[in-house]
Amino acid sequence: MVYLNRIYTKAGDAGQTMLGSGDFVPKTSRRIAAYGAVDELNACLGVALLTELPPTFSGRLQSIQNDLFDLGADLCVPEQPAPQHTPLRITEQQVERLESWIDEWNEPLAPLTSFILPGGSPASAHLHVARTVCRRAEIAGWALSEHEQINSAALRYLNRLSDLLFVAARACNAGAHGDVLWKPGQSRDE
Repeated sequence: MVYLNRIYTKAGDAGQTMLGSGDFVPKTSRRIAAYGAVDELNACLGVALLTELPPTFSGRLQSIQNDLFDLGADLCVPEQPAPQHTPLRITEQQVERLESWIDEWNEPLAPLTSFILPGGSPASAHLHVARTVCRRAEIAGWALSEHEQINSAALRYLNRLSDLLFVAARACNAGAHGDVLWKPGQSRDE
């Protein structure tokens, strides 16, 4: 259980922040960049949830928001040295759940014949923004993994989530809006 009775602590005023392990690191560290991008992604999903979504999407996106807090907690506690308590980690089951949702949401969609542009409906556009932030969070996670050991399921989760957000954006456009297709070179001569 998390208990916050005071929002500001002034502990970060010197450019340091505390990890879940109790260690202090610079606010510019790769670890902070990684879970900061996850936090930004969560905020993007919050905005997407304010739009008109297909019936099953809202509950699942809210579940993903909770997973993203789990993911932030995962990234907040280094694997080495071994933590004193059992940290919260993303699991393969969470990754597999995303895969099943991708398959379910993608099945009724028409096959892609071109790359698509972000847009169409407001819901689709917001999900595309979330998808791009998800890609950045994944890149930040991989950058961290080049220097420190992290939970590999966390990286797989972000990879699957960006795929799910792409499919969700397409599904939001499947009705009246349709995919906005890229037309190579269309505006070169304008």
